[in-house]
Amino acid sequence: MERNAIDKVVLVTGATSGIGRAVALRFAESGARLVAAGRNAEALREVGSAIKSAGGEPLTIAADVTKEEDVRHLMQRAVGESGRLDVLVNAAGHISNGSIEDTSLAAWDQMLDVNLRAVFHLMQLATPHLIATRGNIVNISSVTGLRSFPGVLAYCVSKAGVDQLTRCAALELAPKKVRVNAVNPGVVVTEIHKRGGMSEEDYERFVGSSMTTPPIGRVGEAS
Repeated sequence: MERNAIDKVVLVTGATSGIGRAVALRFAESGARLVAAGRNAEALREVGSAIKSAGGEPLTIAADVTKEEDVRHLMQRAVGESGRLDVLVNAAGHISNGSIEDTSLAAWDQMLDVNLRAVFHLMQLATPHLIATRGNIVNISSVTGLRSFPGVLAYCVSKAGVDQLTRCAALELAPKKVRVNAVNPGVVVTEIHKRGGMSEEDYERFVGSSMTTPPIGRVGEAS
């Protein structure tokens, strides 16, 4: 892989699994200086070792993106120890089932806290540093931000919010030479659905049915 991100400092949240982990490894292969953030200390050690194997020298930081003090500490360490910030990738995410009839306020708040409020907070804290480097923000959104799907109401709303947040911030920061983009993947095989409460059997059925939706006839893989 072409090493086209040499010495760029890249902060990836949700770096311990799924899309976030794959993004972190790709950046490491491209020569970036990785700051990998996640909640699970053991998973952070594992992804740190994987980043080293890919040629990187990561700074791993345990942080819960829903906690303001954790986010502030994360940004302070990332910039303080790396000296700069060039790219922020918001990949931390949460999903759980629920309709307009049975989504509790607690489930609604948790979804919006992880998927939208934390993204806003990280972007806001990162912006002064990214203006200094003319850097970039990449938000991992979802096809559910573009289309409605039954049974995951709060998730759809949170990702639609991420898309609008991305568009607004892109307009505001473009004059300051900071690019802000979102990507909206469809179904990608990760652990997020099972962490959200889906059983192994239901997840297998979900993946199987999802293969009939895209014209290419398969789901995505985080690699």
